[in-house]
Amino acid sequence: MLPGMAGKPTIAIIGAGNLGSVLAVALHRAGYAIREIVGRDDERARRRNAKLARRLGARAVGLKQAALDADVIWFSVPDGAIAACARAVARGREWTGKTVVHSSGALPASELEPLRRRGARAASAHPLMTFVAGVTPSLAGVPIAMEGDAAATRVVGRIVRDLGGDPFPIRAADKVLYHAWGAFASPLMVALLAVAEEVAARAGLERAAGRKKMLPILQQTWRNYAARGPAASFSGPLVRGDAATVRQHVKALEKVPGAKDVYLALARSALRTLPVRNKAELQRALGTAAGSKKRRARRKA
Repeated sequence: MLPGMAGKPTIAIIGAGNLGSVLAVALHRAGYAIREIVGRDDERARRRNAKLARRLGARAVGLKQAALDADVIWFSVPDGAIAACARAVARGREWTGKTVVHSSGALPASELEPLRRRGARAASAHPLMTFVAGVTPSLAGVPIAMEGDAAATRVVGRIVRDLGGDPFPIRAADKVLYHAWGAFASPLMVALLAVAEEVAARAGLERAAGRKKMLPILQQTWRNYAARGPAASFSGPLVRGDAATVRQHVKALEKVPGAKDVYLALARSALRTLPVRNKAELQRALGTAAGSKKRRARRKA
């Protein structure tokens, strides 16, 4: 038994993907007994889950074979599978006194309603963190948005604090916007960087070199943003009011499929939210760039 395990609820993890695996390891390190790793029943998933379960001293089982005899059942399956999974495991089991929790950022605890109806207390707990294959981020200091039944959020909140996480309440009605906020903070940022790589490639750099050469400016930008906020971290032609350079950018980006649209969307957002000079001329530059194709099409017609 790990130090501190006595008195802590036992846990079963349903879904051992990127998030579920990180969560299981973090719980084990924090002194929680993991009873089961419940995963898909294909050969590759069975091998992966068995390896993780051995590491944690748990059982690796498919959903049909799962005992689900732990105090806390943590669903880490894709959003679209949560309700169906809850319905599947609700049948034929006693759920009174158990705590069930899912880790969707966009969906509320009510996705687990079939288990509530059989006596379980339900919550959702979503870490504002990125999880990708082959990387095991620490959950220490990670904000974790929580909502659901009061009794369930108390239980899960204690677990989150044991993991070093920073639990905070979120209203069920606000979860989709909360999740969209997270999308801006990580996956859409990666999408922007992928476009930047394409632009660098059109400028004559190899992709790997473009990525490497971006790192100093990216890292300094992040340090500026973290220390000073967005307005004091904003630089470049928009801040200077250099509409001529902006027009040149837009024209050149027509050579890179999709890049101009991304540039225009971000530049227009910057004019709305960040300090710029020569705003009217910049608006004309961006408006002209956006409307030029339509005007050419009308002239041809």
